[in-house]
Amino acid sequence: MKRILMIEVSPRGGESASRAVADTLAARLAALHPSAELTRRNLAAEHLPHLDETTLRAISTKDPVEAGNLNEAARRSDHLTDELLNCDLLVIATPMWNFGIPSALKAWVDLVVRPGRTFQYGGEGVVGLAKDKKAILVLASGGVFTEGPWRPWDFVEPYLRQILGFIGITDVQTVRAEGMNIPTLARDAVPKARKAVEDLVL
Repeated sequence: MKRILMIEVSPRGGESASRAVADTLAARLAALHPSAELTRRNLAAEHLPHLDETTLRAISTKDPVEAGNLNEAARRSDHLTDELLNCDLLVIATPMWNFGIPSALKAWVDLVVRPGRTFQYGGEGVVGLAKDKKAILVLASGGVFTEGPWRPWDFVEPYLRQILGFIGITDVQTVRAEGMNIPTLARDAVPKARKAVEDLVL
């Protein structure tokens, strides 16, 4: 493993459960792969642009003249897409907000899921171009969504697995810190997730 890309989303800094678990994962990865290059991208601090008409046209065009007139957001999209395509392992550490992903993470997804770069349409449908990579999802939530009555409300893991599979990343593992807003579960949620990091196949 040569390159690891870790996408971190929570704006809560040291109080973030997903960041705490991501720190544990980063330490284990460093121990197992000391020569690997680890990039930790903090979306809460970067404020990636959401797609507007100009950016959408610029990153979707096949016209080399128009592509040469890329705006700043499109150039950033190029950089983020290159970063994704060059990594061997993608880690996404995110909280659940209102049963889905934060808009900062959706902005990153929209900037890297690009026709001709990370996917293309073929004779039998869509072909993912970001193949031969692994991914780990580090998810934090106030409630419990792996079982029980709230399970159908989880639109984080299913969406992320679906969009990663769309671009060719199908080897996906998940670690969860859940029940953060439930007093009887909150104290043990992060320690349990950190322990689960040790069971990941890396």
